[in-house]
Amino acid sequence: MNLAEILAVGEAMERALSLLEGGDVIAIPTETVYGLAGDATNGAAVARIFEAKGRPRFNPLIAHVADLAMANRMAAFDPLSTKLAEAFWPGPLTLVLPQRTENGIHPLVTAGLDTIALRMPRGFGGELIARLGRPLAAPSANSSGRISATTAEAVAADLGEKIKLVVDGGATPVGLESTIVKIADGKLRLLRPGGIAARDIEAVAGAKLMRGAAGIQAPGMLASHYAPDASMRLNAGKIASGEALLAFGRKRAEGWQDAVALRNLSEAGDLREAATNLFAYMQALDRSGAATIAVEPIPADGLGEAINDRLARAAAPRDQID
Repeated sequence: MNLAEILAVGEAMERALSLLEGGDVIAIPTETVYGLAGDATNGAAVARIFEAKGRPRFNPLIAHVADLAMANRMAAFDPLSTKLAEAFWPGPLTLVLPQRTENGIHPLVTAGLDTIALRMPRGFGGELIARLGRPLAAPSANSSGRISATTAEAVAADLGEKIKLVVDGGATPVGLESTIVKIADGKLRLLRPGGIAARDIEAVAGAKLMRGAAGIQAPGMLASHYAPDASMRLNAGKIASGEALLAFGRKRAEGWQDAVALRNLSEAGDLREAATNLFAYMQALDRSGAATIAVEPIPADGLGEAINDRLARAAAPRDQID
């Protein structure tokens, strides 16, 4: 079977456009993680995304747009959602809004919901969407339920036999998926913590984010996700022989010398650095062959909320996969 071609961002645009126009899916870099992108208006392309990932079709996708004008054609924006979009786009914020009728988005993208998840990416992704003239559906470029890819090499190792092109933009700078916020009746609900801290959104909105939501209202809400082959043990204060260690900060858990492999998310205890390193370090420790990855405690403030969310889903029982 042929493996995906890997092209640097500076030479990939025309090839990427050609494949997307033909209904193919490709992997592209964004500021969050690599995305598996297809034309959100093309049912065959969207179906190929689900097929390549092995993703259940009840789980909606994010539609990525090039600008606010394109977003307004997809969804109904109120003053609050417009304010947040103007403050954080392009960037790692996804807004879940009422979708407009006859917006051209294929129903597979929204999984039958009357809302749509929208994001405006930076860099190559935004330029590609502008050139295409249509939104791209783009979940993370990895097999469903597994660790998200933050490098082109990680994408190729996982999905290289299932797609034709991986656009290489280097390691992604944020390293976590976008924060997802639902806006309804002037109220904000955090559906998934991510690359923008909740407190930063609250500062712009002038309102508190509500937590908790029933059912699957957006991507990344299933209990088990981001899972390595190894099991995950969180908030570890002591390391057992044979475990790998995902560390944080300068103070080590008891018995850390016995770990078969060690990666420190941030020696300095910097949560932004930890977020950037999270998925790549999880993958590296998974390759160590350890049956269990022990994780030292991570503070829950700021981006720590999103990091702990991903770790909790990675450690969850794997009977519900995204």
